[in-house]
Amino acid sequence: MANITGEMIKDLRERTGAGMMDCKKALTEAEGDIEVAIDWLRKKGLSAAAKKSGRVAAEGVVSLFVDDNGKKATVCEVNSETDFVSQNENFVNFSANVTAHIHKHEISALDELNASSVEGANFADFLSVTISKIGENIVVRRFATISAGDNGIIVSYTHGNGKIGVLVAADCDSPKTAEHVKAILKDIAMHTAAMNPPYLDDSEISQADIDREIEVAKAQLEKEGKPAAMWEKIMPGKISKFKKDSCLAEQPFVKNDKLSVKEALSASAKEVGGTANLVRFVRFQVGEGVEKQACDFASEVAAALNKN
Repeated sequence: MANITGEMIKDLRERTGAGMMDCKKALTEAEGDIEVAIDWLRKKGLSAAAKKSGRVAAEGVVSLFVDDNGKKATVCEVNSETDFVSQNENFVNFSANVTAHIHKHEISALDELNASSVEGANFADFLSVTISKIGENIVVRRFATISAGDNGIIVSYTHGNGKIGVLVAADCDSPKTAEHVKAILKDIAMHTAAMNPPYLDDSEISQADIDREIEVAKAQLEKEGKPAAMWEKIMPGKISKFKKDSCLAEQPFVKNDKLSVKEALSASAKEVGGTANLVRFVRFQVGEGVEKQACDFASEVAAALNKN
């Protein structure tokens, strides 16, 4: 039998909104697997807001670099041990420089980054020197670079002192349209930061995810006492809602919920007689899915002082 800890229960409560005892039971039934526990709660109708993304556990910043012409951009997450260091000027500058380095040299993997040269030194050595200066372990966790077409445009947005970073790319019919839709793309980037959609559109949803939603929906309908004969008629609506809630392009736009995100972008492009379509987005949130040992504020302060 899995050892169910208080931290696991707390994590599940934060991700689902379910009660403490329900979370404990769900984790017990799932033998400690939090994703299975989330599905168990959803099937029982006990989850207020089950989310797929892991809770923020590590510290650090998400740094962004966008070309002057807005055709290419890079997002990078750099982790530190404490929030104190994540707001340190040296750490923030290091993160920005790493992101610019990745972008300039078109680095696509961590192995390439570690083998690259920075200021005449191997990156791994450069990182070691930075760690010794700052006094905490630093990890370049992940990064991504996206490009837009000849008439495309990429817009960036950061939130909460770099805790969330977003890139949104659109393909347009002309440079004039691309310039015009910059403003609404910034709003869409902010929408993305707030709503955290897992997909751009339904073409990105795997059959496995659809099957998972079907199983959850069946369990919910059974709990509600709906006859099995009705399930086939109800299921398409359930899956349609899942797609609408999960896909950025289909979500109700936060600044005008009478329009979907893609409709709002299209309407903006039409103002100058053009067309625009979302083609990609990237959203990084510091510490997504990373386990961190529980540490209260007082302990974190003490740990930071002891490093000095």
